[in-house]
Amino acid sequence: MSEAYAGDDFYCDVAIPRALPLEVVHEDELVLAYHHTRPFWEVHVVAVPKRHLSSFTTVTAEDEADVRALLAVVQRIARQVEQQHGAAAVLTNLGRYQDSKHLHVHVHSGRQVQG
Repeated sequence: MSEAYAGDDFYCDVAIPRALPLEVVHEDELVLAYHHTRPFWEVHVVAVPKRHLSSFTTVTAEDEADVRALLAVVQRIARQVEQQHGAAAVLTNLGRYQDSKHLHVHVHSGRQVQG
């Protein structure tokens, strides 16, 4: 992909089908986690359920397995980042703050490198 992505679900359209190379941190049947393709912080990992879930605020009981799997991966990655770098933050965006309309969670640490 040489052009900037212009859709509204980067994860379903690009990341999960691997339309571009990713530095994968974790992958299983439910969750993909990788180093952000355009990091905002020195350490910046994004974790996403492979099944399309629009947002944290739209998940329902039928999404429980996907959300539990996502949160377990986020917890493990955040623990590793905290141990390696002394601090970690976990962030998800909602509404207008959510550029890609697919639930995703950022784990980051260090100084901001863009934004």
